[in-house]
Amino acid sequence: MSEEYRRFDAADYVKTEEDIQGLLSAAVDEDTGDGAVIRAALKYIAQKHNMSALARATGLNRGNLYEALSDGGNPTLATLLKVTAALGLRLRLEPVEDGVAGAQPARAGSTQQG
Repeated sequence: MSEEYRRFDAADYVKTEEDIQGLLSAAVDEDTGDGAVIRAALKYIAQKHNMSALARATGLNRGNLYEALSDGGNPTLATLLKVTAALGLRLRLEPVEDGVAGAQPARAGSTQQG
């Protein structure tokens, strides 16, 4: 018996703003570290909100936005910040429970020298 798979389409599940928040949260949790899952989620949300309007709001070229959020894209931090802000989102970094192997947590007021 062979299994049949169909491509995941967020449009089948994402209908409300709460769904969008859930999609982004899941994308951050499930991303393998290369940003592909996060880019795909942001691309879907950008298209749902109108890519041309997003381009105007960010001051970025529409084609460059598509490229940055594509499967092989590699958006700069500046692009991510502009896109998330234009979508009414905030990019936030927070500590993870298990941390990065071998990394020491930063302490307030301390500086690390190499």
